[in-house]
Amino acid sequence: MRMRRKHNLDERLAAVNDYIIERTILDLNMKTSVEKKDYIDFVKTFGNDNPVELEIGCGKGQFICELATKNPNVNYIAIEMLSNVIVEACEKAKKFNIPNVRFMIIRAECLESYFPNHSVSKIYLNFSTPLPQKGYEKQRLTHRKFLEIYSRLLTDGGEIHQKTDSKSLFEFSIAEYSQSGFHLKDVSLDLLNSDCIDNIMTEHELKFAQMDMPIYRVVAYLPKKN
Repeated sequence: MRMRRKHNLDERLAAVNDYIIERTILDLNMKTSVEKKDYIDFVKTFGNDNPVELEIGCGKGQFICELATKNPNVNYIAIEMLSNVIVEACEKAKKFNIPNVRFMIIRAECLESYFPNHSVSKIYLNFSTPLPQKGYEKQRLTHRKFLEIYSRLLTDGGEIHQKTDSKSLFEFSIAEYSQSGFHLKDVSLDLLNSDCIDNIMTEHELKFAQMDMPIYRVVAYLPKKN
């Protein structure tokens, strides 16, 4: 079902324009657009050279805004495919005047057009759409196609932090990580009842917690090169 366009969306986006990194490559052909590059100038964007972390699929922004507030010496970029979704995250960041977070309206397939190799220290995948239907494997954000992109973007020893309520996606992801050269740690089959003390909940996660549903978590990382 298509999401209804939010009331006054254009005006709301204009009001938070200072939190949005403009998408400059307008080629709608995925195969040709990824060949074009317009790398983000992180120092110009944030006014410092702090490490950069990335959330793919930020929803209404609760997770990334809280994470940025708790870690002022890290810069955060969060992406979403739809302006209709990301506008609320931008408004949240602006409301609380969070200086170290920005947003982009792009697909994960286009990340390499804007992020140089080895420029991101952590990637967060929170409750990505599981796409359980047969034939949709390549569209899952932990398919090896995407893991190849992430591996090029991540710094030496970089990490992917994933949370999901989907057991099938979790099992799929574990297999894909292992076959793509990633190592695994901090694996949890019931995060909310684990001893994890630094977990920041997303909007979805709060709902799952109230329903006492298990949350699966894993950190996949690239071993440091000698």
